[in-house]
Amino acid sequence: MRKERKTIVYDQELRVEAYRFEGMRHPFPNHFHEHYVIGLVEGGQRVLSCKNKEYTIEKGGMILFNPGDNHACAQSDGGRFDYRGLNIGKEVMLDFAEEVSGQRRLPVFRENVVWDDEAACCLRLLHEMVMQEIDDWGKEEAMLIFLSMLFQNYGQAFEDHIPECREEIENACAYMEHHFAERLSLAQICHAIGLSKSTLLRAFTKTKGITPYRYLEAIRINEAKKLLCQGVPPADAAVQTGFTDQSHFTNYFSSFTGLTPGGYREIFVSANKVDRKRNEEE
Repeated sequence: MRKERKTIVYDQELRVEAYRFEGMRHPFPNHFHEHYVIGLVEGGQRVLSCKNKEYTIEKGGMILFNPGDNHACAQSDGGRFDYRGLNIGKEVMLDFAEEVSGQRRLPVFRENVVWDDEAACCLRLLHEMVMQEIDDWGKEEAMLIFLSMLFQNYGQAFEDHIPECREEIENACAYMEHHFAERLSLAQICHAIGLSKSTLLRAFTKTKGITPYRYLEAIRINEAKKLLCQGVPPADAAVQTGFTDQSHFTNYFSSFTGLTPGGYREIFVSANKVDRKRNEEE
């Protein structure tokens, strides 16, 4: 029988708590939290009671609790429950809300249970970055994009207009292309071009079709490929192109190219050996 497993990680940078419950069976009595709870059901089925309404929650269902929302839940299928979630304090949420909407006021989620595949995918990606203790600004970007989506779809009124900011976006691209080997932050880029984080993320994604962090990673991967072609060892290529560690570099390189950095390098090292041998024979 599968054992119950609980994992909790506090992210110092984002100031949020991420937790993962696997194989859970025990019920939760009626209670409430003083913080926001954003969760995703990964498996099993439960009956959730929240603010005098009853829901059946199962895989793919997202839970949005405001501070003070009373709720209780119990297993309904005789099995076990798998769940991941984030706890966000009110002061921290105020900071996020100001970044996203420009207004320093606490959001109120209109719905407590939603079914949204795109939002669920974003939450899962963000949650994994926190659980794996990823240390770069892609995590902050993922958080702001995710909350922006929730505020717009399930929270207070949200400004739907996305500014063009084409000159600022091109300046952001140039800044990343010049500083890709450095330890960049979203705040640095915003300061350099004179945009807020939220405006940069929205305008950049609209203009370029990808987020700023993905754009930076593409620059770094392309530069790393040039180094690997020259025979530079993967560990050195990672350092020279701004990746935080070898594992981070390998994961991104593989996702972009389908090959490990070592495998990619070996193709060109082998080709160069053949060329040298051919030249020697001639």
